[in-house]
Amino acid sequence: MSENLHPQSKYTITQEQYDRQMAFIDSIRLTTEEQFIAKALELSAKGNSEGGISWGTILEDTAEKHPTRIAIKWDDDDLLYDYEPVITQNIRYKELNELVNQYANYFISQGLKTGDIVCILFDNRMELCAVNLAVAKVGAVSCLMNTNWPPRMLTHGFNLNPGRMLIVGEEHIDKFQQKKSTITPVQEQQFFYMKDKGETSAPKVFIDLKEAARDFPLDNPPTSAKVEFNSSCFLIFTSGTTGGMPKAAILTHRSMVAPAFVFSEMLDLQPSDTVYIPLPLYHVTALLGAWAPAMYRGAAIAIRRKFSASRFWNDTRKFHARKFGYVGDLCQYLMNQPEKPNDAANPVEAIFGNGLRPEIWKAFKKRFDIPKVLEFYGASESRNAFINEYNFDCTVGFSPFPNEIVKHDPETQEPVRGKDGFLERVEVGDEGLCLFEISEFMPFHGYTSKEETEKKIMRDAFTKGDAWFNTGDLLRDIGFGHRQFVDRLGDTFRWHGENVSTTEVESIASEFHQVHISAAYGVKIPMMDGRAGMLSVATLNTKPEDFDLGGFTKTLLNGLAKFAVPKLLRITSELPTTGTMKIMKGPLKKEGFDINTITDPLYVLLPGESKFIPLTEEIYKNITEGKYRF
Repeated sequence: MSENLHPQSKYTITQEQYDRQMAFIDSIRLTTEEQFIAKALELSAKGNSEGGISWGTILEDTAEKHPTRIAIKWDDDDLLYDYEPVITQNIRYKELNELVNQYANYFISQGLKTGDIVCILFDNRMELCAVNLAVAKVGAVSCLMNTNWPPRMLTHGFNLNPGRMLIVGEEHIDKFQQKKSTITPVQEQQFFYMKDKGETSAPKVFIDLKEAARDFPLDNPPTSAKVEFNSSCFLIFTSGTTGGMPKAAILTHRSMVAPAFVFSEMLDLQPSDTVYIPLPLYHVTALLGAWAPAMYRGAAIAIRRKFSASRFWNDTRKFHARKFGYVGDLCQYLMNQPEKPNDAANPVEAIFGNGLRPEIWKAFKKRFDIPKVLEFYGASESRNAFINEYNFDCTVGFSPFPNEIVKHDPETQEPVRGKDGFLERVEVGDEGLCLFEISEFMPFHGYTSKEETEKKIMRDAFTKGDAWFNTGDLLRDIGFGHRQFVDRLGDTFRWHGENVSTTEVESIASEFHQVHISAAYGVKIPMMDGRAGMLSVATLNTKPEDFDLGGFTKTLLNGLAKFAVPKLLRITSELPTTGTMKIMKGPLKKEGFDINTITDPLYVLLPGESKFIPLTEEIYKNITEGKYRF
């Protein structure tokens, strides 16, 4: 194979690198490509047969094969264990399956049926896993709520896909109660309370789920064998790339089973392995990339309620975790921690996830002695993906599904069509908008909203009548079918592993009485992954020195999720607009927060502070030198 490589990209793969890496992979490969395809076809055939395979039956099969293997470990104790693994709280596969069955059989007794939606709001804990597996066994759909949302966004989430059942953890019951009256009721709707530390009892009209299900049968429910392979299993919220409030992407049982098989093969997971999941389980990387393959192979997962950079490697030792899942920010936070002599003294053999920045990739592997990085790329609403199967550095890998990287207009952020009316592909080494082909074999399920789904489809892209899924992301073609993630397009940016909607940020900002109009966008902060939020606001008959920074900050903090609150603020007399009065964000993004070129007043919300303060030359210098960890 030979390709005309672009000389300007330092990340392109050369022929020599490709041949050498492929020879190495062939020497250690445990499963040939033919065997892998045969297994995948067998799994697909089984899924499409009567009494096939689903998210719930994976647990049943694993519990039968590995009844005494640990399924889930958890422990938020922060005592240091530098070398030896310790005994942590855990549940074994047979015990987990029986607990799930009790919940499932109880749900059936309450009239829950195929296709019903169950909204779930609680932290990363064993009960979360048990409940959504029980919902899957019934054939109903788990709608996982983002626990970082403020009350206002929770209302939107619950009303977008009204639940036949709503299950709220004790740790979030107060926040839920604030907005319970604004949630649209549905017929026979039930409210459930999931006890946590037991410091409070179930509120009025709430059913204590643990108590209610306690005496129900431990046997597998009759419904689990009847769940259809292509039926809905999860609703995962994503802001997508078109802005606005979060949308709910549909994950089918096939969407769960396929990654379970693929990632278990890629990671060579064994029943003796433990996969550490420091990410929230409502995140698709945690759900598909970590939990699904672990359960498929009978391996254990280790979960923590909240990510802790300072305790991370201690956790890997405590749980004896050989693998862990990540998003890009996570790796950056670990790199930002002070170096320790035992950084490399950890049990981790491979990591998998998305967003590891090329700039820190090799340094991260070296510092923490990580032999294998299985970077992948995908979207919650699409089954297409790239996987770095061959362990090249600085790439999301390749995809077995038809995809193209096409030219786009940086201002309109739309794909560029040539004189023939079709899209134009980029050359190797260049970046562009990533598209995946939509076909009968690879359908696009999209969102629960048909209108939002249609916005993501590019029609007549390369030939008349074709259809392609627009990821809304910039990727670089680095040769040999491999891609490198560059950035997100559209009205969102990625920060702290979350997609931030600029429309939502602007909506909250406009509620403040001194704001006339605003523009939200992401800007790059040196040595930080993703884009930090920045707001440019035109004030309403108010001089910058009279602008109420404290009141405005409070408005943002109360109305937005923590990750969505802008870190930088620019106050100006007017914002640049087009002839049709559309705000031009391109120039604002380009200028960023460069204190040396911008004459407007600039402000910053420093880590740990509750109010914007003026961006001085000293603070600007410290930010550019990476002395603040936002």
